[in-house]
Amino acid sequence: MTLFRRFALALAGVALAASAAQAQTLERVRAAGTLHVCIWPDYYGITYRNPRTEQLGGIDIDLSAELARELGVKLEYVESSFPQLVADVTGGRCDVAMFAVGMLASRKEQLAFTEPYLQSDIYGVTTRASRTVRQWSDIDQPGVVVAVQAGTFMEPVMRDALKQARMVVIRPPATREQELEAGRVDVFMTDYPYSRRLLDNADWARLVAPPKPFHVLPYGYAVKRGDARWLARLDEFVAAIKRDGRLLAAARRHGLADIVVAR
Repeated sequence: MTLFRRFALALAGVALAASAAQAQTLERVRAAGTLHVCIWPDYYGITYRNPRTEQLGGIDIDLSAELARELGVKLEYVESSFPQLVADVTGGRCDVAMFAVGMLASRKEQLAFTEPYLQSDIYGVTTRASRTVRQWSDIDQPGVVVAVQAGTFMEPVMRDALKQARMVVIRPPATREQELEAGRVDVFMTDYPYSRRLLDNADWARLVAPPKPFHVLPYGYAVKRGDARWLARLDEFVAAIKRDGRLLAAARRHGLADIVVAR
């Protein structure tokens, strides 16, 4: 056997071993007895930590508990965010990201997604007193400052869509609400779940909805690529919660029934 042949076989063996290790998430979770779930604890209605009680709540807190129950394992949350999402999932910090992850083409290049369970368009949030932004057509105008949260799907979409307004990207510890209340931005863009946070808790906030669908995006659960067995098990879970009503019931509890993907 030539040296080149030996080297090629060795490389193939390493690749096979790595592939096998990667493809054992389901078995590893069951053996360890723990499911690690990435969440973003600032996502209202999805995986939100109440600042007063420190308790987590939201549709994916409910549904991650259902998944762990089905698997017969305990549940541990790993705090993540949209900017950290890819690194946290591919780096093995969690077994699955369950915080209504928008299925962007750029994310699909790096992560695998379940079938969608929610979907949302983009909405604007401004102040009730604003004279600059009263309706959707006021947003993309000269002099208007539009905020988006770093790492969210609104960032690339609005960067492409805005032709006259100026976009600013908000990164922690700054928040879109603070920038809006301070008058440094005129409107910020968000999705349906996050808009509920403002409408439910801030009497100064006003929703600006598009007059027709603007950029509806499906949301799913995200995992590492290359583990077909684990992805299939999660798709089985998504199909089951749609079929038996657990998805719709959880969505209703958290004010998200209007954005459920039922099939």
